[in-house]
Amino acid sequence: MTRRDGTNVFQLRVRTGHPDFLDLPWTSSVADWSRDRVAEVTLGIHRHPVQVVDYDEGRYVVKELPRHYAQREWDNLRRLAEEKVPAVTIVGLVTGRTTEDDEPLDAAVITRWLDWSIPYRMLFARVQPRALRDPMIDALVDLLVRAHLSGFLWGDCSLSNTLFRRDAGRLAAYVVDTETGSLHAELTDGQREWELDLAIEKCAGELFDLQAAGMLDPDVDPSELGDDLRARYEALWSELTHEDVLHPDERHRVHERLRRINDLGYDVDEVELVGDHGSAGLRLRISVPEPGRHSRLLFELAGVEAQDNQARELLSDIHAFGAWLEDREGRPLSDTVKAHRWHEQVFQPVLDAVPGAVRGRREPAEIFHGARRYWLRRCHDEGRDVDRLQAAADWAAEVLATDTGVLDLDAVRQAADDA
Repeated sequence: MTRRDGTNVFQLRVRTGHPDFLDLPWTSSVADWSRDRVAEVTLGIHRHPVQVVDYDEGRYVVKELPRHYAQREWDNLRRLAEEKVPAVTIVGLVTGRTTEDDEPLDAAVITRWLDWSIPYRMLFARVQPRALRDPMIDALVDLLVRAHLSGFLWGDCSLSNTLFRRDAGRLAAYVVDTETGSLHAELTDGQREWELDLAIEKCAGELFDLQAAGMLDPDVDPSELGDDLRARYEALWSELTHEDVLHPDERHRVHERLRRINDLGYDVDEVELVGDHGSAGLRLRISVPEPGRHSRLLFELAGVEAQDNQARELLSDIHAFGAWLEDREGRPLSDTVKAHRWHEQVFQPVLDAVPGAVRGRREPAEIFHGARRYWLRRCHDEGRDVDRLQAAADWAAEVLATDTGVLDLDAVRQAADDA
């Protein structure tokens, strides 16, 4: 907002459900803040001044940057949220800032701290790099494809601008910085190619930096990342967007394609068969609006928030519990009833079996995933039905209490063996 005389007016725009942030020292540069609310946390590399602040409602990140970039970040992150692209949550926009001497200051954006997330540099400092490479590339490729499907040209895709979270033995990636991005109705092949080339260059450069710092396993070649990143991106993009040519008697291929897309964690919004009347072939066009089918279904049934791989595993546990419940009671039960009983008799008791001192180290769905995998492994090794709550307590003591990594490496290796 600007006065008639051309000077700026302080304006703080905050989304509902969050603090008003009026107690922060907006008349000084974010880099100079030293108030009690500023939290001491390890952050990744940022090109702009950043501070993390604590409130009763949670932890927030304040980033200072020029006004036009701040406005773009506000718009981009809101749009990405609407498109269900994994990204940090935008909370506030501050403009018209000045010092107490009326010297102009840059604008600022406020985002919600992404709980249980970690920058890529800390990943490599805490986990064996060779075990990280494939999960990290898969997560980044999935994020970039999701962004491109929504029409978002990131313009700054890199490991530094991405946060990672556990996702049932894998990694999930989230967009952090979007001030250089732009929104389009649809991206051209040229725009996607440019973005992919830029991402490969940036990511390889960041791994070379880790190599120079002695943080990268000598067997990991940063220069090989580019070919792998490109191949995985093109394979996923093709599966989600290519047109199949079908014969009229090949309806089964439609269902096979839908199953493959669903298995990747994406929903299908529309199926269209196009062809001339009486022609020998039909073209199958599929519209994929957004991923997250399993996450939405789990939340609708059980009220549990989870990432998609976590949700897929928890839904499987609900189905197994539901089958046992119907057999025990001798009557069919609705999915809603089975999910409610599962939450009450399985999910919450497993969480409660984990001591509160270590429970906050992972999100609830990831705790359940780890305890479940441990329980299943114990049952297999001992050849009997091990008590599930005791197994959860043992897992917490053996694994969670000594957790120094971000991935369940045994689960990663098992997933690779299964593939």
